Amino acid sequence: MSAPQRVLVDWKQDRIFDAGREGGPAIHMDGDGVDGLSPPDTLLAALGSCVSIDVVDILAKRRTPVERYQVEVLGERVDASPRRFKHITLNVSITGAGIERVHAERAIDLAVNKYCTVRDSLSPDIPVVWNLWLNDSSNE
Repeated sequence: MSAPQRVLVDWKQDRIFDAGREGGPAIHMDGDGVDGLSPPDTLLAALGSCVSIDVVDILAKRRTPVERYQVEVLGERVDASPRRFKHITLNVSITGAGIERVHAERAIDLAVNKYCTVRDSLSPDIPVVWNLWLNDSSNE
């Protein structure tokens, strides 16, 4: 059994915290989203980053490396407290010579539904859907 992951959250002032592994880089968070990402924004960023790492890796293994990549993560929240996410959309934009749409779609699907630890840690009743823009053309 592996040791649990350990992250330290250090209060700076007001609603501002730094979080990271001991002795490693930290992310700066602000409960108000003014001086840093808010915790819900950080969750969306973690999901987008987790999926993206897998997509880029999968396409690189196909020998169709990504030249440019961006994902917009849209999280819809419920109105009542706690304001949990009820739906998340990933708008993925990939540019790369030789990347075929079917392979990019498969990479995203695998990342979202099989490999992403962050996605798998979210409640299964939160739909995570995605759209693809490949070499500047949408999937619609």
